[in-house]
Amino acid sequence: MSRLKEQYKEEITKKMIEKFGYKNPMEVPKLEKIVVNMGVGEAKENQKILEAAVSDMETITGQKAVITRAKHSVANFKIREGMGIGCKTTLRGEKMYDFADRLINLALPRVRDFRGISPDSFDGRGNYALGIKEQLIFPEIEYDKVDKVRGMDIIFVTTAKTDEEARELLTLFGMPFTK
Repeated sequence: MSRLKEQYKEEITKKMIEKFGYKNPMEVPKLEKIVVNMGVGEAKENQKILEAAVSDMETITGQKAVITRAKHSVANFKIREGMGIGCKTTLRGEKMYDFADRLINLALPRVRDFRGISPDSFDGRGNYALGIKEQLIFPEIEYDKVDKVRGMDIIFVTTAKTDEEARELLTLFGMPFTK
C-alpha cells in the first residue's frame, strides 16, 4: 500500500473528524479519482504528435491513455467530428495514490519559480483542477526524447461536499497551496 494511502487511513481521517466534527468516519471526504487530460491541438495536422502525447501520458501515469475525439465539427479550427484531439487517463485506487504522491513530492517542486499552487481552482463541489505547463517536471520523462513541450490538466475528484473540506483534505495530503 502506498505511503499516502496509509497516511490517509490514520492521520488524515483523525484530523478531518477533529476539524469538521464528523460523527461517523465514513463521512470523512476521500480522494475518489484523478483525471489527467492532455489536449493536443496540433494533432489535426499530424497524428504522430497525438501518439507521442499518448506515450508521454502513459509513461507519467503508468496506465493506458484513451484518445479523446472531437464531438462536433468546427470549420474555423479545421476539426471534423471524430478526429483525435487529445488524450486522458482516469486513475483510481493504488495508482491514484502513487500518482498523487509523485506529483506532490517530486514533480511540483521541479516547476520553475514554484511558490505553491492556487487555492482558488475549486469548482464549488469539492473538486480541484490544476494546470501544468510542461510534462518535463515528471522524473519519468527523459528530456532528450521529448519532441515538444506539452501541458496537461490534472483534476482531483473528491467526495467532499464543500470546497473548504476538499481544500483541507488536499492540504493534509501535502498539496502546497499558496497562502
